[in-house]
Amino acid sequence: MRRIDLKKAQTARASTIRDINRQIVLNYVRDREPISRAEIARETALQRSTVSTIVEDLQALGLIEEIGEGESTGGRRPTLLRLRAAGATAIGIDLTPSGTTIVTSDLAGRILQRIELPCVPDRKELIDLIVEQVRQFQARAGQGAIEGVGISLPGLVDPNSGRAIYIPYFKWRDWPIAQEISQATGLEVTIDNDANAAALAALWFGRPEISEARDFILMLVAEGVGTGIVFDGQIYRGERGAAGEFGHMIIGTGTDAPIDCSCGNRDCWEAFASGRAAVARYLEKTHAGDGTASRPLDLSVVVDRALDGEQAAIDALTETAHYLGIGVSNLIVGLSPEAVVVGGPIARAWPLVEDAITETIHRSIRRGLPSAQIVPSILGDHPTLIGAISLVLARKFASIQAA
Repeated sequence: MRRIDLKKAQTARASTIRDINRQIVLNYVRDREPISRAEIARETALQRSTVSTIVEDLQALGLIEEIGEGESTGGRRPTLLRLRAAGATAIGIDLTPSGTTIVTSDLAGRILQRIELPCVPDRKELIDLIVEQVRQFQARAGQGAIEGVGISLPGLVDPNSGRAIYIPYFKWRDWPIAQEISQATGLEVTIDNDANAAALAALWFGRPEISEARDFILMLVAEGVGTGIVFDGQIYRGERGAAGEFGHMIIGTGTDAPIDCSCGNRDCWEAFASGRAAVARYLEKTHAGDGTASRPLDLSVVVDRALDGEQAAIDALTETAHYLGIGVSNLIVGLSPEAVVVGGPIARAWPLVEDAITETIHRSIRRGLPSAQIVPSILGDHPTLIGAISLVLARKFASIQAA
């Protein structure tokens, strides 16, 4: 049972129940579309008249729409509802060491427009490029169509203040990125750590067994290793957003690590299990890296080559997966989640790496203690991009207010 935080508690207003019922109906349409008013009333135990009134309000707000009639179960054919599909609602920005991706999405999270920006190490130059593109997307969407901007960042951030505390790859510190973009565009800007954003995406758009779980961990394998923690259906961020920095837990002596961690040490989980570690192992096995490759060598390329049957790539991934399993076993022993979701390009190679990840986990979990379901993400190579969109849409679905 949750204890009430008296510092944050607010007394209920007369409209509170109406607002909550609106959220419930909107989220039923989102989760179960296409769905009829009668189904919503039956599932929620709300009165049919209440559901109809709420549906009319949500239609007026442009959030849901009717899409035709469903099958009859003995009476009139029901009118089916879904989220309104037309038009851009959110802008998502995924900032990574290799580049920045900016997209627009509709209310259902479907990506409508996409642009890739190169890696820009100068903050001022990057902000100028981002603002220019956001303004273009705003103009195309029309006045008032964009609800906000979500930004996924590879480092320590404070979502409450909108500041990037430290982005290791670029050595950026204390950057008020949300304020800078908001002032330039007039849009509300929400930021979060990349692993937290990916965990939010798994909660809203991932596998049904994960989106319905109350407690799970998203392990993001990218240039580094990050974890997003979901407790009781909510992202757990800790003090100033610092929770989940398990990439820096010590799992070795450093003598066998193929790379330095982004913090400079060689005994961190990231030094053994990140995408950069997998690439380093592959380069060592192939003596490649002479700069003549047509594609920059990153984890996605190693995964592609492993799926094509290249043994050096398979070996690099399975060795990396072994160390991923060591870290995951520590998370399970310490936090006992229902599930662990493996996200990033390595999820595509799940048939090749599953055994290497789970073998260590099965050995480390003591008899009688619960384990966790280990599953690959279904959100593609860049779940952080869907996460950036989710930062806007999750707020939208959780805060529908009375008109």
